[in-house]
Amino acid sequence: MIDLFSGLDAWVLVSLLLALAFVLAFEFINGFHDTANAVATVIYTKAMPPHLAVFFSGVFNFLGVLLGGVGVAYAIVHLLPVELLINVNTGHGLAMVFSLLAAAITWNLGTWYFGIPASSSHTLIGSILGVGLANALINDIPLADGVNWQKAIDIGASLVFSPMAGFLVAALVLLVLKWWRPLSKMHKTPDQRRKVDDKKHPPFWNRLVLVISAMAVSFVHGSNDGQKGIGLIMLVLIGIMPAQFVLDLGSTTYQIERTRDATLHLNQFYQRNHETLGEFLALGKSVKDDLSGKFRCNPQQTEPTINALLSTLKGVSDYHSLTADHRIEVRRYLLCLDDTAKKVGKLPGLDSREKSDLDKLRKDLTATTEYAPFWVILAVALALGLGTMVGWKRVVLTIGEKIGKQGMTYAQGMSAQITTATMIGFANIFALPVSTTHVLSSGVAGTMVANKSGLQGGTVKTILMAWILTLPATVGLSAGLFWLASKALGS
Repeated sequence: MIDLFSGLDAWVLVSLLLALAFVLAFEFINGFHDTANAVATVIYTKAMPPHLAVFFSGVFNFLGVLLGGVGVAYAIVHLLPVELLINVNTGHGLAMVFSLLAAAITWNLGTWYFGIPASSSHTLIGSILGVGLANALINDIPLADGVNWQKAIDIGASLVFSPMAGFLVAALVLLVLKWWRPLSKMHKTPDQRRKVDDKKHPPFWNRLVLVISAMAVSFVHGSNDGQKGIGLIMLVLIGIMPAQFVLDLGSTTYQIERTRDATLHLNQFYQRNHETLGEFLALGKSVKDDLSGKFRCNPQQTEPTINALLSTLKGVSDYHSLTADHRIEVRRYLLCLDDTAKKVGKLPGLDSREKSDLDKLRKDLTATTEYAPFWVILAVALALGLGTMVGWKRVVLTIGEKIGKQGMTYAQGMSAQITTATMIGFANIFALPVSTTHVLSSGVAGTMVANKSGLQGGTVKTILMAWILTLPATVGLSAGLFWLASKALGS
């Protein structure tokens, strides 16, 4: 790994190390900011001692990052428009990363300090959107093109609907438990358990479920939130050292052949659907490209892009054999072909089978661009895991006692945690970033309503206010920081 950074100018190396430190600091803060959401119920119900709960939560967060893949990482990255991703240079890459991370860290620390269960996912996404919009304003790009709005809408939908679903599903799970075992001790609060039964801990089976579900929440939190840090580090590395990281230099000959075959099959796909796609892609026509300085993705340049990519990859069995400029070109071609294919998949006229084939081709196209070196995954896993082991106390009491008018019962804790782990697990499968904070706190609120405990208006209003303010606050903060940084670079 160290040899990758040899030969860098001193200022670039210092900037790179600072940027990596910022990302890892964000993940560390994310760890202790969100830890309470994973361990709040298990600590509050006395199912585990705090030090053990936090330690094992850190371990499972660590494992979640290691085993979680990179689907969510690149979902976050692709919030930025493809033109910004393919044209990023060292100076603007640094400005972009430092601006969005400074905004995210500031908001995360502020909400953690006041014990408010706010979402690190919302924070990061708002910061990325702010950078994209500021970049558009600075470069006279229409705001409609400043952000990948389709990806933003998809992610926004997952962030909005997941808490609503968490509220309803957790409430239903609790109602099922009350119907199944209405007189069970699992419907007692820790205080009731201590006063009536003179017991400190939950009944054995309830305690086991609480512990397992808490560790499951920690694992899926690591796999979802940890990937966001992985995506940020890849933005840093590609922006500062494109020659080394625009493509996975560890790709095997077979993986490169898959990329080349996917390009050929994509061309055949477009020819096969010429009648439907011919005009959109200008198939068979010579279209003059109006490139002015920066490389742009133009669907009507798809055929020339395919031909250029096939020509560049001809006879290549190892990406090391390509020059730095050719690696950057290959990534640009692949990202543009993927972006166009995504747009084609949304056009009317293609049947479901053809759209499925197109999705498979897109996965092969991006196999060597959407990756992360193992050391990046390990660094993020360590930062998130270690961060998990500190700072949890501020939010535990909010989750356990201040959402509902009564304390949380064991059954409520189990219902909220099982729901949270399941929903985030499904989100990981579909590479959707979701908020552990939002899903769990909504789940707790749902169980309070189902249990007829009522909600504490003050706490709920504070949490809702944090949810509502997070996006505009981080968008504005990161946009302002990026504008200032860009002006400084311009001068």
